[in-house]
Amino acid sequence: MENDELEYAGFWIRTGATLIDTVLFIMIAWPLLFAIYGSDYLEISADSLAIGPADVVINYIFPFIAAVILWIYKAGTPGKLVLGLHVVDAQSGEHLAIGQAIGRYLAYIPAMLALMMGIFWVAWDSKKQGWHDKLAGTVVIRQKNRVEKVKFS
Repeated sequence: MENDELEYAGFWIRTGATLIDTVLFIMIAWPLLFAIYGSDYLEISADSLAIGPADVVINYIFPFIAAVILWIYKAGTPGKLVLGLHVVDAQSGEHLAIGQAIGRYLAYIPAMLALMMGIFWVAWDSKKQGWHDKLAGTVVIRQKNRVEKVKFS
């Protein structure tokens, strides 16, 4: 795909992709957590960041590994892919290197700590990069003119 056929993906479409990913994650994680910790899981987990080893694996380690692998091999999480978005290297436009994908995931921490400013930054940045994108050297792109134009006779 040529560069003139691409555009940076903005805040709202990326928010939609995150919502899709969140729903998918909840559909996978909650049944597992309820099976392991019982029906009181939500009440128990409200008081701490993790209530046991399975909680850590399911809520922290699995999402980290899944996101990194998906960014490297598919250029996006399920939500991004459904919406036609791709996470690529900002310089080459190629898939992310493993260190770059790990760095992008970890860079969400400072992006969210400052009142989520690093995430909202996507809305104002000329390349639609959040702080996590800037720190990792990534951009999120999509194809321009994704739908057929309506023509009346």
